Amino acid sequence: MSTNNDALLRLPEVLAIIPVSRTTWYQGVKDGLYPQQVKLGPRVSAWRRSDIDALLASLGARGHKHGK
Repeated sequence: MSTNNDALLRLPEVLAIIPVSRTTWYQGVKDGLYPQQVKLGPRVSAWRRSDIDALLASLGARGHKHGK
């Protein structure tokens, strides 16, 4: 049985959550800053919702450390 955290998000959905450009996103994936995609086919990729949620949590934690 699948839960929301197991959902797969396509790039437009990811970029609606993490507002960066496509180029910035793919560079972040390449650099290891953002999660790796799941290949669904030769030209189709998606990201696990749980990976995006974990990224948001880490970005939020980073922001709280420096914000006063």
